[in-house]
Parts: sequence; structure tokens; C-alpha cells
Amino acid sequence: MGIWQGRTDPEPNSERWHQRIAAYRSGAEPGVVVTGFASDAGVARNKGRVGAADGPAAIRRALAPMAWHRDAPAYDAGDVHCVGNGLEDAQEALGARVTEILDQGHQPVVLGGGHEVAYASWRGLSEHLDKGHRRPTVAIINLDAHFDLRDPSEQTSSGTPFAQIAADCARRRWPFRYACLGVSQAANTRALFHTAKRLKSLVVEDREFRDSRIAYIKRDVQRLVADCDHVYLTIDMDVFPASDAPGVSAPASRGVILTHFEPILEFLRRSRKLRLIDIAEVNPAYDIDQRTARLAARLVHQLTRSNA
Repeated sequence: MGIWQGRTDPEPNSERWHQRIAAYRSGAEPGVVVTGFASDAGVARNKGRVGAADGPAAIRRALAPMAWHRDAPAYDAGDVHCVGNGLEDAQEALGARVTEILDQGHQPVVLGGGHEVAYASWRGLSEHLDKGHRRPTVAIINLDAHFDLRDPSEQTSSGTPFAQIAADCARRRWPFRYACLGVSQAANTRALFHTAKRLKSLVVEDREFRDSRIAYIKRDVQRLVADCDHVYLTIDMDVFPASDAPGVSAPASRGVILTHFEPILEFLRRSRKLRLIDIAEVNPAYDIDQRTARLAARLVHQLTRSNA
């Protein structure tokens, strides 16, 4: 908890995250639970530039001094660390932690780590939902420059999580409802676009995000969510322009600005279906002025604030 530090103001009602967040414990009043996934293994397997294992700490440091605008509590459950190339063990451990947090009635916010965190987050959510008495339908909303639908049969990595999730849904006989928003045609092969089409994914390319198109994109997301019971939101920071998020594994040559995503994020926050959030690919080794970590922290702040 020592990482949660920042200024303290004398005025009433002027608290910040570092003053309100507490260590997670079983049986605590329901709230938001922050937990980290300190992993580079998936990025290394995907031949990306490593360093995202330090992302959870960087995001916490950026979030700590932000103003507190929540009515419910927030907790920190610490990090799951990937040791060496032991990605599968780390994913299993994070999955178990996410399941426990959900079982306790909290909303998990997972800080990555590479985007291999998505399969670990999904494992936790799916095990939690599998305890119910009906087949759930989960809308997986991925803000990402990449589909991350590569074939995992030879090796899993930060490029395979949603193909793994699709296979898991098939095993469970659950529908696979996937949206990838901000995908870059230049960064994804034809094979990946064909895979996304075969899986009946909602695909919105980065070049489609224009002021005149935002309402239509939001409408498509609303339609997807309306047909689902739960929402899992996963954000790869490489979806943003490199000027806003330079500290990632693969900086975007175009990207999508935050203001174009905000109407969609606000809808998801208010939907009452948002069960799980994770934020991936913050790499402090390549960050400039903490831009990427600060943007990730701002996303946590926006998505978890109380309704005005």
C-alpha cells in the first residue's frame, strides 16, 4: 500500500484516491478492487518490446493523487507476478483472484501487464458466472489496435487471448460476443480480419472514428450490449495515438483519441452490466512524462466514478 501517496488538501470533501483506497480483505463492503498482473511473458512471446510488467505500479502512482469521486469504497488486492516464462501459471493465479473478487460482490479492475491479461481476466469472470443456473452471454468490448485473435495452438501470447476466449466459450457452449474497436488495418493481416468475420465480431477500424460517426458506433455497441447479460471491458493502451500513449509494446501510427471513445465508455459505465475492467500494455520503460500511465489512470477514474 506504500505506493498510494500524494498531496493532502485542507478543505473539506477534498480527498484523493491515496486517502481512500484500502487493502483488500475478504468480507469487505462491496466496491472496486484494483489488482495487478505483472507480466511480460505474453509480449515477449509475441516479439514485442517488454516492460509492461512494471505497468501496474505505474498506473497506481498516477491514480493515487487523482480526486476521489466515488460513493462506494475501493481496495487494492496487490499483484500477481509472472515468473520467467510461466505465463499459464500466472494466468491461472489471476483468474482465481478475479473469481474470488467477483464472488465477494466487487467489481475488479485489473491493471496489466501485457494483453495476455485478457485471458486471465476471462478465466476469473467465466468461473464466477459458471456458478449460476443459466448460460450467460457476455459482451467482450476490446478497445485495441489489434484483434489479438491469432492461433494459439502452437504458443499462447499477448496476441492470442480472444481466440482462447472464443475456444473457451465453444467448450462451455456459451455464445461468443466480441467487439474490437479501434483496430488498425495496417497492423492486422487479412487472416485476422477473416477470423473476426467468421466469429461474427463487431469490428470498427481506427479510421472510422470521426465526429460524424461516433453516434453510429455507439449505437452498434448499445445493440450488442442489449443482447447480453454482462460486459467485460478490456483496453489495450496501444489503441490511443502514440503522442498520447507512447509507453506501449506497439505504438499506434494513428490511433483513436479519448474523446471519441468517451461516449461509449460512459454508456458502458452506466449500463449496470459492466462486471470487469482490465487495462493492458502500459510500459513505463518507453513512456514519456508518464503520459500512458496517466491516461490509464484517468480511464480507471472515469470508469469507476459514481453517477453524477
